[in-house]
Amino acid sequence: MSDRLQSLGLLETPFLSVTALACDAALKAGDVVLLGLEPIGTEVILSRFSGDPGSIRSALGAAEARIKSLGSALVSSTILDAPSTELAGALSRPNSINPLYGGREYLLPTDHKIHLAIMKPQAIGILETQGLTAILHATDAMLKAANVELVGKEKIGAAYVTIIIKGDVAAVKAALDAGSEAVGSLGKLIAAQVIARPHDDLLKLLPA
Repeated sequence: MSDRLQSLGLLETPFLSVTALACDAALKAGDVVLLGLEPIGTEVILSRFSGDPGSIRSALGAAEARIKSLGSALVSSTILDAPSTELAGALSRPNSINPLYGGREYLLPTDHKIHLAIMKPQAIGILETQGLTAILHATDAMLKAANVELVGKEKIGAAYVTIIIKGDVAAVKAALDAGSEAVGSLGKLIAAQVIARPHDDLLKLLPA
């Protein structure tokens, strides 16, 4: 992609788990580039896509359909056609760690370089809870229950924590089942979702 900012698609969704599934659907539906994710307070996350207007419309439509299928609610979405070049400065900034909750301020594709040809998994699993004790207990259960690997952890504030695992589809599903059960009364289970054949752009945003 060139340095010139193309049309811009903006999508606000609740929770990192919902956002990841929506972004994967968007990337697979339209010829767009995922520029990054930005937690904007409580559980809401802004996703930014670049591409031509038609591709962005297709991508956002697929994302909105995926969100609806999850029983969740879209916060907002819009397309900026030929946005001002000065807007690029608000979209390109160095990453930092939020001192309040210890999570990344921006999830950018430049944060973690993944050798996709070697490391691309058949599936990733996303387990999200409200409560750190719950997610740690659930993660231990997942790793013991199936042949999966821990990718990493993300925090978006308000005690929302997401663990990402990888492996084959069956193993990831089995691990998520065990993790969901392990949450129990320790915290609030937000989501346990599998993404089969995750898009490369989404993988580039994952924690190392």
